[in-house]
Amino acid sequence: MLGSTHGTLTTHFRARVVACGEEPHAAVHSMTAAAAEGDLDVSGRPLHAPVPDLDRFFRPESVAVIGASDTEGRPRTGITRQLVAWAERVGARLHPVHPTRESVFGRPCSPSVADLPEQVDLAVLLVGDPLPVIEELGQAKVKFAVAFASGFAETGEEGAAAQARLAAAVERSGLRLLGPNTNLNAFEAFRDDLDGPAIALITQSGHQGRPVYALQELGVRLSHWAPTGNEADLESADFISYFSQRPEVGAIACYVEGLKDGRSFLLAADRAARAGVPVVAVKVGRTETGARTAASHTGKLTGADQVVDAAMRQFGVIRVDGLDELQDTAALLARARKPQADGVVVYSISGGTGAHFSDLATGAGLKLPTLSEEKQRELHEWIPGYLNVANPVDNGGHPVGDWRGRKIIDAILADPDVGVLICPITGPFPPMSDRLAQDLVDAAETTDKLVCVVWGSPVGTEDAYRTTLLGSSRVATFRTFGNCITAVKAYLDHHRFAGSYRSPFDEAPRTPSPSFRKAQALMRPGHQLSEHAAKQLLRAYGIRVPREQLVTSAAAAVRAAGLVGYPVVMKASGARLAHKTELGLVKVGLTSASQVRDAYRELTDIARYEGIELDGVLVCQMIERGVEMMVGVTHDALFGPTVTVGLGGVLVEVLHDAAVRVPPFGEDQARAMLGELRGRALLEGVRGGPPVDVDALVEVVLRVQRMALELGDDLSELDINPLMVLGRGQGAVALDALAVCR
Repeated sequence: MLGSTHGTLTTHFRARVVACGEEPHAAVHSMTAAAAEGDLDVSGRPLHAPVPDLDRFFRPESVAVIGASDTEGRPRTGITRQLVAWAERVGARLHPVHPTRESVFGRPCSPSVADLPEQVDLAVLLVGDPLPVIEELGQAKVKFAVAFASGFAETGEEGAAAQARLAAAVERSGLRLLGPNTNLNAFEAFRDDLDGPAIALITQSGHQGRPVYALQELGVRLSHWAPTGNEADLESADFISYFSQRPEVGAIACYVEGLKDGRSFLLAADRAARAGVPVVAVKVGRTETGARTAASHTGKLTGADQVVDAAMRQFGVIRVDGLDELQDTAALLARARKPQADGVVVYSISGGTGAHFSDLATGAGLKLPTLSEEKQRELHEWIPGYLNVANPVDNGGHPVGDWRGRKIIDAILADPDVGVLICPITGPFPPMSDRLAQDLVDAAETTDKLVCVVWGSPVGTEDAYRTTLLGSSRVATFRTFGNCITAVKAYLDHHRFAGSYRSPFDEAPRTPSPSFRKAQALMRPGHQLSEHAAKQLLRAYGIRVPREQLVTSAAAAVRAAGLVGYPVVMKASGARLAHKTELGLVKVGLTSASQVRDAYRELTDIARYEGIELDGVLVCQMIERGVEMMVGVTHDALFGPTVTVGLGGVLVEVLHDAAVRVPPFGEDQARAMLGELRGRALLEGVRGGPPVDVDALVEVVLRVQRMALELGDDLSELDINPLMVLGRGQGAVALDALAVCR
């Protein structure tokens, strides 16, 4: 059964300090060694995610429960009782700690951690304020701690300050902390009678993981649950890195309200992608309301959602919207074998059902190939000739009394273009639905191809569903069309991504380029550069700009126009000029000396009237033919520098048609950005126009990325708009540019 019953450098330095119980001085040594080995990029950020050794967290040999209680009616008593049962299941020795109790549940109780009979792997803190205990735990060499206490960053500024103090104490101690504001989910009972690849679960809100945990009742194995809470120390990225290295984990399911650190998350996602382990995530924050709610719950930045979405897609994280989708998609990805083809065939007992499902599947981007004439003739041996079997395959009613039904299914699965067979059963109709379910299960046992069933009954108590379908580990069973399509698309997309994945961190620049040294001399910290200076910055990185000269007199403007070549464009140039056109500070199509002199006087007069200080007037080569694009750099609160490409000129503000990526990324991702644009047809040539130089556009995107990586925080914003992309083989020219230095 694969379905459900529902349809910044400091941060990474810290990760190395505490990973595997390293002492701080050892971590300093390892970070220095990392730099020497080239494990840092050009901006000094790590290129690989550390994998914390969490074995002793999930399977400790000894556990201390600080604040343990056995007084009935107290919340701590229920928690202590559950921890006692959990320790027995995992084979850990449990030590209650309480200053005034001699025993708890019949076990000897120590007054403090220092008085424990042995060093413990894990301390569970049932205290209102965990801060005073942390130093004591560090002195006792405790490896891990869990803090349930609330009242930290989720409550506002005071709570955030308290959490910062807690995080600092944890860093000094050398232990790893889960929480605060977490819960008991890590200590749940997991079924040990299920086999096959498992789902590892990460949640920032415990109740949001319940639907995935409940998959065990449908035969889907779970191996771990990490409820990360406020993430003062251990964060979702740590668990993604750890789970991706576990041999029993087939997929990682996440409910994420906010990311603690964007870079850490991407490094962890990269590690999972390298290992081929799919990560499926619900990420709150698509809307302003969702973002505000998440901040009030966990006290984190959610980040600009477009950047989060692009970053996840860039590193293969599959983002879904609902918990039911999280269930079904994670279950399918964990257990289904690698696809042998990407073609999907819809097999139904109703023409209407097949047409409806096929329409939805095609609209979602699934490939439904038309079966060959030979295959259709074969299917018509068992299906009446008047029924359509091209795909979808309409059987008119699955055969019940003989062997034909199984023959149909086997014939479809034997087609080399078919990788997935989906059978929507809109409702129980015994005995036909019973026989159909059994034939599908039997066929699934003899093929490596994916067989999916959508059981549409609202009841869900039918034997064909509960016993036949859910009893199969090879059939993926869903309750809604939408969830099935979402999961199958994610399954095919993941394996397509994993089959060609090359880590961008492996190719990230380690040392500054000669361009960087040129660019440094042009930067003016805390200032916006003039257009002329911004274009010099582009030149430093090999980005083509028009022929132009900066002049300070009308006579010089005329001489410059002669050198540049008529017709020319004239623009006012100043450090605080952003939108020159709106102020009348751009003149185009000038074809004579008199027009140039008049334009110079008009531009300088407008600037004086508006109180704008100029460094001169630009006389520029006029370039008309091409497609106007924009390429830019902005800084995201979570991920740092991001690169954007989209339609340029006035269209950038009208259509908002842009794609974004987080550096580093390669040429494949740069081209994928262009493929995401709604206006991408403009690059291919429309209304008889020739195609433009897409290769040159991709090269500009990659050069801008290099600039973003090397200049880092020093370049807070870059806007090349318009970037005129010329005809194929003719390149791209940055007609205007804005750059802001931090």
